[in-house]
Amino acid sequence: MKKILLVKYGEIAIRGKNRWIIENKLIGIIERNLSKIGRYSVKKEQGRFLVRALDGEMDYDKVIPTVVNIFGVLGVCPGIMLEDNSIDTLCKAALEYMKEQYPDGGCSFKVTARRSDKDYPLNSQEISAEVGGYVFEGMGNLTVDVHNPQVELRVEIRNNAYIYSKVISGYGGLPVGESGKATVLMSGGIDSPVAAWLTAKRGAAIEAVYFHSPPYTSERAKEKVVDLCRCISAYCGSMKLYVVPFTEAQLLIYDNVPHERMTIFLKRAMLKTAAMIADKNGSHALVCGDSIGQVASQTMQAINAINTAAGSYPVLRPLCTYDKQEIIDLARKIGTFDISVRPYEDCCTIFVAKHPEIRPKRHIIEKKEKTIPGLTEALSKAAEEAEIIEI
Repeated sequence: MKKILLVKYGEIAIRGKNRWIIENKLIGIIERNLSKIGRYSVKKEQGRFLVRALDGEMDYDKVIPTVVNIFGVLGVCPGIMLEDNSIDTLCKAALEYMKEQYPDGGCSFKVTARRSDKDYPLNSQEISAEVGGYVFEGMGNLTVDVHNPQVELRVEIRNNAYIYSKVISGYGGLPVGESGKATVLMSGGIDSPVAAWLTAKRGAAIEAVYFHSPPYTSERAKEKVVDLCRCISAYCGSMKLYVVPFTEAQLLIYDNVPHERMTIFLKRAMLKTAAMIADKNGSHALVCGDSIGQVASQTMQAINAINTAAGSYPVLRPLCTYDKQEIIDLARKIGTFDISVRPYEDCCTIFVAKHPEIRPKRHIIEKKEKTIPGLTEALSKAAEEAEIIEI
Protein backbone atom coordinates (compact mmCIF):
# COMPACT_ATOMS: atom_id res chain seq x y z
CA MET A 1 0.00 0.00 0.00
CA LYS A 2 1.14 3.53 -0.75
CA LYS A 3 -0.33 6.82 0.43
CA ILE A 4 -1.63 8.92 -2.45
CA LEU A 5 -3.82 11.93 -3.11
CA LEU A 6 -6.60 11.77 -5.70
CA VAL A 7 -7.47 15.18 -7.16
CA LYS A 8 -10.96 15.65 -8.57
CA TYR A 9 -12.00 18.41 -10.95
CA GLY A 10 -15.46 19.56 -12.00
CA GLU A 11 -16.44 21.51 -15.10
CA ILE A 12 -13.17 20.72 -16.87
CA ALA A 13 -14.53 17.20 -17.32
CA ILE A 14 -17.38 18.43 -19.55
CA ARG A 15 -15.11 20.32 -21.93
CA GLY A 16 -14.80 19.08 -25.50
CA LYS A 17 -11.74 18.63 -27.65
CA ASN A 18 -9.68 21.14 -25.67
CA ARG A 19 -10.20 19.33 -22.36
CA TRP A 20 -6.69 17.86 -22.41
CA ILE A 21 -5.19 21.36 -22.71
CA ILE A 22 -6.97 22.55 -19.56
CA GLU A 23 -6.09 19.33 -17.73
CA ASN A 24 -2.41 19.80 -18.57
CA LYS A 25 -2.53 23.42 -17.44
CA LEU A 26 -3.99 22.36 -14.08
CA ILE A 27 -1.39 19.60 -13.71
CA GLY A 28 1.34 22.19 -14.32
CA ILE A 29 -0.03 24.48 -11.61
CA ILE A 30 -0.31 21.60 -9.12
CA GLU A 31 3.25 20.51 -9.90
CA ARG A 32 4.61 24.04 -9.44
CA ASN A 33 2.90 24.41 -6.07
CA LEU A 34 4.06 21.00 -4.86
CA SER A 35 7.63 21.65 -5.98
CA LYS A 36 7.87 24.21 -3.16
CA ILE A 37 7.40 21.52 -0.50
CA GLY A 38 9.06 18.41 -1.99
CA ARG A 39 9.25 16.01 -4.93
CA TYR A 40 5.90 14.77 -6.19
CA SER A 41 4.50 13.36 -9.41
CA VAL A 42 1.10 14.33 -10.80
CA LYS A 43 -0.44 12.05 -13.43
CA LYS A 44 -3.80 11.74 -15.15
CA GLU A 45 -5.86 8.82 -13.90
CA GLN A 46 -9.18 8.40 -15.75
CA GLY A 47 -11.04 11.60 -14.93
CA ARG A 48 -8.85 12.72 -12.04
CA PHE A 49 -5.22 13.26 -11.11
CA LEU A 50 -3.02 11.03 -9.02
CA VAL A 51 -0.44 12.68 -6.73
CA ARG A 52 2.39 10.51 -5.38
CA ALA A 53 5.40 11.36 -3.23
CA LEU A 54 8.72 10.58 -4.90
CA ASP A 55 10.75 10.74 -1.69
CA GLY A 56 9.41 8.79 1.28
CA GLU A 57 5.82 8.86 2.50
CA MET A 58 3.36 11.62 1.65
CA ASP A 59 2.87 14.33 4.27
CA TYR A 60 -0.84 15.14 4.02
CA ASP A 61 -0.52 18.12 6.38
CA LYS A 62 1.60 19.85 3.74
CA VAL A 63 0.23 18.39 0.54
CA ILE A 64 -3.51 18.88 1.06
CA PRO A 65 -3.40 22.67 1.80
CA THR A 66 -1.03 23.10 -1.15
CA VAL A 67 -3.40 21.45 -3.62
CA VAL A 68 -6.97 21.92 -2.39
CA ASN A 69 -7.12 25.74 -2.84
CA ILE A 70 -5.91 25.67 -6.45
CA PHE A 71 -8.63 26.92 -8.78
CA GLY A 72 -9.90 24.08 -10.94
CA VAL A 73 -9.66 21.55 -8.09
CA LEU A 74 -13.10 20.41 -6.95
CA GLY A 75 -11.83 18.21 -4.14
CA VAL A 76 -8.96 16.06 -2.90
CA CYS A 77 -9.10 12.56 -1.46
CA PRO A 78 -6.27 11.26 0.74
CA GLY A 79 -6.12 7.49 0.41
CA ILE A 80 -4.08 4.43 -0.47
CA MET A 81 -3.12 2.83 -3.78
CA LEU A 82 -2.78 -0.91 -4.44
CA GLU A 83 -1.16 -2.41 -7.51
CA ASP A 84 -2.72 -5.78 -6.67
CA ASN A 85 -6.48 -5.37 -7.03
CA SER A 86 -7.52 -8.92 -6.11
CA ILE A 87 -10.53 -9.06 -3.82
CA ASP A 88 -8.50 -10.58 -0.97
CA THR A 89 -6.00 -7.74 -1.13
CA LEU A 90 -8.77 -5.16 -1.31
CA CYS A 91 -10.49 -6.57 1.77
CA LYS A 92 -7.31 -6.68 3.87
CA ALA A 93 -6.23 -3.19 2.78
CA ALA A 94 -9.69 -1.74 3.47
CA LEU A 95 -9.68 -3.19 6.99
CA GLU A 96 -6.22 -1.83 7.69
CA TYR A 97 -7.23 1.58 6.33
CA MET A 98 -10.36 1.73 8.52
CA LYS A 99 -8.41 0.74 11.64
CA GLU A 100 -5.88 3.48 10.94
CA GLN A 101 -8.37 6.21 10.09
CA TYR A 102 -11.10 5.31 12.62
CA PRO A 103 -9.29 3.41 15.38
CA ASP A 104 -12.06 3.87 17.93
CA GLY A 105 -14.77 2.67 15.55
CA GLY A 106 -18.20 3.44 16.94
CA CYS A 107 -19.48 4.83 13.63
CA SER A 108 -21.81 3.75 10.87
CA PHE A 109 -20.35 2.98 7.46
CA LYS A 110 -20.97 1.63 4.01
CA VAL A 111 -18.74 0.62 1.11
CA THR A 112 -19.17 2.14 -2.35
CA ALA A 113 -17.22 0.38 -5.08
CA ARG A 114 -16.59 1.35 -8.69
CA ARG A 115 -14.70 -0.46 -11.41
CA SER A 116 -13.64 0.82 -14.81
CA ASP A 117 -12.40 -2.63 -15.81
CA LYS A 118 -15.55 -4.53 -16.79
CA ASP A 119 -13.52 -7.76 -17.04
CA TYR A 120 -12.96 -7.73 -13.30
CA PRO A 121 -14.48 -10.98 -11.87
CA LEU A 122 -16.84 -9.13 -9.48
CA ASN A 123 -19.24 -6.31 -10.25
CA SER A 124 -19.43 -3.14 -8.14
CA GLN A 125 -22.18 -4.39 -5.83
CA GLU A 126 -20.32 -7.65 -5.22
CA ILE A 127 -17.09 -5.79 -4.41
CA SER A 128 -18.98 -3.56 -1.95
CA ALA A 129 -20.53 -6.58 -0.23
CA GLU A 130 -17.25 -8.51 0.04
CA VAL A 131 -15.20 -5.57 1.34
CA GLY A 132 -17.97 -4.33 3.64
CA GLY A 133 -18.49 -7.74 5.22
CA TYR A 134 -14.77 -8.22 5.79
CA VAL A 135 -14.35 -4.81 7.43
CA PHE A 136 -17.46 -5.30 9.58
CA GLU A 137 -16.22 -8.62 10.89
CA GLY A 138 -12.68 -7.34 11.38
CA MET A 139 -13.54 -4.29 13.50
CA GLY A 140 -16.68 -5.37 15.28
CA ASN A 141 -17.64 -1.97 16.68
CA LEU A 142 -19.07 -0.63 13.42
CA THR A 143 -22.67 -0.45 12.26
CA VAL A 144 -23.88 -0.61 8.68
CA ASP A 145 -26.00 2.23 7.27
CA VAL A 146 -26.41 2.21 3.51
CA HIS A 147 -28.56 5.37 3.44
CA ASN A 148 -26.85 7.92 5.68
CA PRO A 149 -23.50 6.55 6.90
CA GLN A 150 -21.02 8.54 8.94
CA VAL A 151 -18.21 7.01 6.87
CA GLU A 152 -18.44 6.12 3.19
CA LEU A 153 -15.53 3.87 2.33
CA ARG A 154 -14.83 4.16 -1.38
CA VAL A 155 -13.09 1.43 -3.35
CA GLU A 156 -12.19 2.23 -6.97
CA ILE A 157 -10.62 -0.18 -9.44
CA ARG A 158 -9.02 1.73 -12.30
CA ASN A 159 -5.47 1.32 -13.59
CA ASN A 160 -4.69 0.56 -9.97
CA ALA A 161 -6.98 0.11 -6.97
CA TYR A 162 -7.70 3.02 -4.63
CA ILE A 163 -9.26 3.14 -1.18
CA TYR A 164 -10.33 6.36 0.54
CA SER A 165 -13.15 7.78 2.66
CA LYS A 166 -12.61 11.52 2.88
CA VAL A 167 -13.29 14.14 0.22
CA ILE A 168 -11.94 17.58 1.12
CA SER A 169 -13.74 20.20 -0.94
CA GLY A 170 -11.91 22.69 -3.11
CA TYR A 171 -13.29 25.77 -4.88
CA GLY A 172 -13.62 24.37 -8.39
CA GLY A 173 -13.54 26.87 -11.23
CA LEU A 174 -10.87 26.91 -13.92
CA PRO A 175 -7.06 26.91 -13.72
CA VAL A 176 -5.61 30.41 -13.60
CA GLY A 177 -4.58 31.66 -17.04
CA GLU A 178 -7.10 29.56 -18.94
CA SER A 179 -9.40 32.57 -19.46
CA GLY A 180 -6.82 35.23 -20.29
CA LYS A 181 -5.71 38.11 -18.06
CA ALA A 182 -7.52 40.88 -16.18
CA THR A 183 -6.38 43.99 -14.32
CA VAL A 184 -8.19 44.51 -11.00
CA LEU A 185 -8.70 47.93 -9.44
CA MET A 186 -7.73 47.02 -5.89
CA SER A 187 -8.61 49.24 -2.96
CA GLY A 188 -8.03 48.39 0.67
CA GLY A 189 -11.73 47.68 1.20
CA ILE A 190 -13.71 44.47 1.52
CA ASP A 191 -15.15 44.24 -2.00
CA SER A 192 -12.31 44.46 -4.52
CA PRO A 193 -10.20 41.57 -3.13
CA VAL A 194 -13.28 39.34 -3.29
CA ALA A 195 -13.89 40.47 -6.89
CA ALA A 196 -10.26 39.63 -7.68
CA TRP A 197 -10.66 36.16 -6.14
CA LEU A 198 -13.84 35.45 -8.09
CA THR A 199 -12.22 36.58 -11.34
CA ALA A 200 -9.22 34.32 -10.75
CA LYS A 201 -11.58 31.44 -9.94
CA ARG A 202 -12.97 31.73 -13.47
CA GLY A 203 -9.51 31.13 -14.86
CA ALA A 204 -8.23 34.67 -15.36
CA ALA A 205 -4.65 35.54 -14.48
CA ILE A 206 -4.89 38.77 -12.52
CA GLU A 207 -2.77 41.83 -11.89
CA ALA A 208 -3.79 44.58 -9.50
CA VAL A 209 -3.71 48.38 -9.53
CA TYR A 210 -3.76 50.42 -6.32
CA PHE A 211 -4.06 54.22 -6.30
CA HIS A 212 -1.83 55.73 -3.63
CA SER A 213 -2.23 59.39 -2.64
CA PRO A 214 0.36 60.46 -0.09
CA PRO A 215 0.12 62.31 2.24
CA TYR A 216 -3.65 61.68 2.21
CA THR A 217 -3.14 57.92 2.34
CA SER A 218 -0.50 56.34 4.56
CA GLU A 219 2.13 53.70 3.93
CA ARG A 220 0.07 51.40 6.13
CA ALA A 221 -2.81 51.71 3.66
CA LYS A 222 -0.43 50.60 0.92
CA GLU A 223 0.86 47.72 3.08
CA LYS A 224 -2.74 46.60 3.61
CA VAL A 225 -3.24 46.28 -0.15
CA VAL A 226 0.05 44.38 -0.48
CA ASP A 227 -1.16 41.96 2.19
CA LEU A 228 -4.49 41.56 0.42
CA CYS A 229 -2.69 40.68 -2.81
CA ARG A 230 -0.53 38.16 -0.94
CA CYS A 231 -3.69 36.55 0.40
CA ILE A 232 -5.22 36.34 -3.08
CA SER A 233 -1.96 35.04 -4.59
CA ALA A 234 -2.20 31.99 -2.32
CA TYR A 235 -5.07 30.90 -4.57
CA CYS A 236 -3.96 32.14 -7.98
CA GLY A 237 -0.17 32.17 -7.84
CA SER A 238 2.21 35.07 -8.31
CA MET A 239 0.89 38.43 -9.46
CA LYS A 240 1.99 42.04 -9.93
CA LEU A 241 0.69 45.00 -7.98
CA TYR A 242 0.97 48.41 -9.65
CA VAL A 243 1.05 51.18 -7.04
CA VAL A 244 0.00 54.32 -8.91
CA PRO A 245 1.00 57.76 -7.47
CA PHE A 246 -2.37 59.44 -7.67
CA THR A 247 -2.06 62.63 -5.62
CA GLU A 248 -1.54 65.05 -8.51
CA ALA A 249 -4.48 63.72 -10.53
CA GLN A 250 -6.69 63.58 -7.48
CA LEU A 251 -6.02 67.19 -6.55
CA LEU A 252 -6.69 68.29 -10.14
CA ILE A 253 -10.11 66.68 -9.96
CA TYR A 254 -10.75 68.07 -6.47
CA ASP A 255 -10.01 71.62 -7.67
CA ASN A 256 -12.06 71.45 -10.86
CA VAL A 257 -15.29 69.51 -10.29
CA PRO A 258 -18.31 69.95 -8.02
CA HIS A 259 -17.78 68.09 -4.79
CA GLU A 260 -20.91 65.97 -5.19
CA ARG A 261 -19.40 64.52 -8.40
CA MET A 262 -15.93 63.83 -7.01
CA THR A 263 -16.37 60.09 -6.71
CA ILE A 264 -17.61 59.71 -10.30
CA PHE A 265 -14.65 61.64 -11.70
CA LEU A 266 -12.19 59.81 -9.47
CA LYS A 267 -13.46 56.44 -10.62
CA ARG A 268 -13.30 57.49 -14.26
CA ALA A 269 -9.72 58.64 -13.73
CA MET A 270 -8.85 55.31 -12.12
CA LEU A 271 -10.38 53.34 -14.96
CA LYS A 272 -8.47 55.40 -17.51
CA THR A 273 -5.21 54.84 -15.68
CA ALA A 274 -5.91 51.12 -15.21
CA ALA A 275 -6.61 50.85 -18.95
CA MET A 276 -3.19 52.38 -19.66
CA ILE A 277 -1.58 49.75 -17.43
CA ALA A 278 -3.69 47.01 -19.03
CA ASP A 279 -2.31 48.11 -22.41
CA LYS A 280 1.17 47.30 -21.14
CA ASN A 281 0.52 44.06 -19.28
CA GLY A 282 -1.62 42.44 -21.97
CA SER A 283 -4.90 42.31 -20.06
CA HIS A 284 -8.20 41.62 -21.77
CA ALA A 285 -10.50 43.25 -19.20
CA LEU A 286 -10.67 45.46 -16.13
CA VAL A 287 -12.27 44.32 -12.88
CA CYS A 288 -14.05 46.40 -10.21
CA GLY A 289 -15.60 45.44 -6.89
CA ASP A 290 -18.89 47.26 -7.52
CA SER A 291 -22.19 45.91 -6.22
CA ILE A 292 -25.26 47.46 -7.82
CA GLY A 293 -26.86 50.03 -5.55
CA GLN A 294 -24.49 49.46 -2.63
CA VAL A 295 -23.25 53.07 -2.59
CA ALA A 296 -23.97 56.20 -4.59
CA SER A 297 -21.24 55.57 -7.15
CA GLN A 298 -22.64 52.10 -7.87
CA THR A 299 -26.11 53.01 -9.09
CA MET A 300 -26.89 51.98 -12.66
CA GLN A 301 -26.65 55.60 -13.77
CA ALA A 302 -23.27 56.05 -12.08
CA ILE A 303 -21.90 52.83 -13.56
CA ASN A 304 -23.05 53.99 -16.99
CA ALA A 305 -21.31 57.33 -16.49
CA ILE A 306 -18.09 55.64 -15.34
CA ASN A 307 -17.77 52.77 -17.82
CA THR A 308 -16.81 54.72 -20.94
CA ALA A 309 -13.55 55.75 -19.25
CA ALA A 310 -12.30 52.17 -19.75
CA GLY A 311 -12.10 52.70 -23.49
CA SER A 312 -12.29 49.40 -25.37
CA TYR A 313 -11.87 47.25 -22.26
CA PRO A 314 -14.87 45.43 -20.81
CA VAL A 315 -15.32 46.16 -17.11
CA LEU A 316 -16.13 43.00 -15.16
CA ARG A 317 -18.06 43.32 -11.89
CA PRO A 318 -18.24 39.86 -10.31
CA LEU A 319 -20.03 41.23 -7.22
CA CYS A 320 -22.72 43.18 -9.05
CA THR A 321 -25.58 41.01 -7.69
CA TYR A 322 -24.14 40.33 -4.22
CA ASP A 323 -25.39 42.11 -1.12
CA LYS A 324 -22.92 43.33 1.49
CA GLN A 325 -23.36 40.43 3.87
CA GLU A 326 -22.73 37.92 1.09
CA ILE A 327 -19.52 39.76 0.22
CA ILE A 328 -18.42 39.84 3.86
CA ASP A 329 -19.14 36.12 4.25
CA LEU A 330 -17.02 35.29 1.21
CA ALA A 331 -14.24 37.63 2.37
CA ARG A 332 -14.13 35.77 5.68
CA LYS A 333 -14.05 32.44 3.89
CA ILE A 334 -11.08 33.31 1.68
CA GLY A 335 -9.18 35.15 4.42
CA THR A 336 -9.24 38.77 3.22
CA PHE A 337 -11.79 40.23 5.65
CA ASP A 338 -9.51 40.77 8.65
CA ILE A 339 -6.98 42.54 6.43
CA SER A 340 -9.61 44.73 4.74
CA VAL A 341 -10.99 46.07 8.01
CA ARG A 342 -7.66 47.43 9.21
CA PRO A 343 -8.31 51.15 9.89
CA TYR A 344 -6.27 52.64 7.04
CA GLU A 345 -8.31 54.53 4.44
CA ASP A 346 -7.82 54.61 0.69
CA CYS A 347 -7.98 57.72 -1.48
CA CYS A 348 -11.65 57.32 -2.43
CA THR A 349 -12.69 57.11 1.20
CA ILE A 350 -10.90 60.30 2.13
CA PHE A 351 -12.20 62.43 -0.75
CA VAL A 352 -15.74 61.05 -0.87
CA ALA A 353 -18.55 63.60 -0.95
CA LYS A 354 -21.03 63.78 1.92
CA HIS A 355 -23.93 64.04 -0.52
CA PRO A 356 -22.80 62.46 -3.80
CA GLU A 357 -24.82 62.66 -6.97
CA ILE A 358 -26.56 59.31 -7.51
CA ARG A 359 -27.96 59.78 -11.02
CA PRO A 360 -25.20 61.46 -13.04
CA LYS A 361 -25.67 61.94 -16.76
CA ARG A 362 -22.84 60.47 -18.78
CA HIS A 363 -22.70 63.16 -21.48
CA ILE A 364 -22.45 65.90 -18.84
CA ILE A 365 -19.68 64.06 -16.98
CA GLU A 366 -17.70 63.45 -20.17
CA LYS A 367 -18.06 67.07 -21.26
CA LYS A 368 -16.91 68.40 -17.89
CA GLU A 369 -13.98 66.00 -17.77
CA LYS A 370 -12.55 67.50 -20.96
CA THR A 371 -12.29 70.88 -19.24
CA ILE A 372 -10.03 69.69 -16.41
CA PRO A 373 -6.62 71.14 -17.30
CA GLY A 374 -3.75 68.66 -17.56
CA LEU A 375 -5.76 65.65 -16.41
CA THR A 376 -4.84 63.36 -19.31
CA GLU A 377 -1.17 64.20 -18.86
CA ALA A 378 -1.37 63.62 -15.11
CA LEU A 379 -2.95 60.21 -15.59
CA SER A 380 -0.37 59.19 -18.18
CA LYS A 381 2.40 60.28 -15.84
CA ALA A 382 0.87 58.34 -12.96
CA ALA A 383 0.67 55.18 -15.07
CA GLU A 384 4.29 55.57 -16.20
CA GLU A 385 5.56 56.11 -12.66
CA ALA A 386 3.65 53.24 -11.07
CA GLU A 387 5.71 51.17 -8.67
CA ILE A 388 5.57 47.47 -9.56
CA ILE A 389 5.57 45.03 -6.64
CA GLU A 390 5.98 41.32 -7.34
CA ILE A 391 3.64 39.36 -5.10
